[in-house]
Amino acid sequence: MINTTLCYIEKNNSYLMIHRTKKENDCNKDKWIGIGGKFEKAESPEECARREIKEETGLSIGQLEYRGIVTFVNDTEPECECEFMHLFWTKDILNLRENESLPECDEGELEWVLKSRMNELPHWQGDEIFLELLDKKVPFFSLKLEYKDGKLKNAVLNEKKVFG
Repeated sequence: MINTTLCYIEKNNSYLMIHRTKKENDCNKDKWIGIGGKFEKAESPEECARREIKEETGLSIGQLEYRGIVTFVNDTEPECECEFMHLFWTKDILNLRENESLPECDEGELEWVLKSRMNELPHWQGDEIFLELLDKKVPFFSLKLEYKDGKLKNAVLNEKKVFG
């Protein structure tokens, strides 16, 4: 199991997303995901989230809200190793000026996506569950998502089955 972070940065009812198109052997290939990545040695979840946000977007973030942990299980290893995704949300962007363009990202294209359009874009099906939890400001949660052949087979939220 690896540890990763995933942060949803919100502005004007939109999330900053990466359309993952550039990396080889990427289990997120062609999907739209939030900002994040793998922990480096001795990093806390917050340190990892801030570093990944800065590396991928050039943005500095003020307050981060640690909203949950997602246990992501996928049968397509090694491309998609099982992971604990530490889920964050923020709207506290410190260095973004109005109408400023986003930088180039070596993992894909960055784009502000209206929250109402999120489910129209290619994504992991389980993302719909935690995005709804983020939107409803549900207190810290634990969500386990199990995929087989790229399709969601089982979802358990705080020890209660919610899908499958």
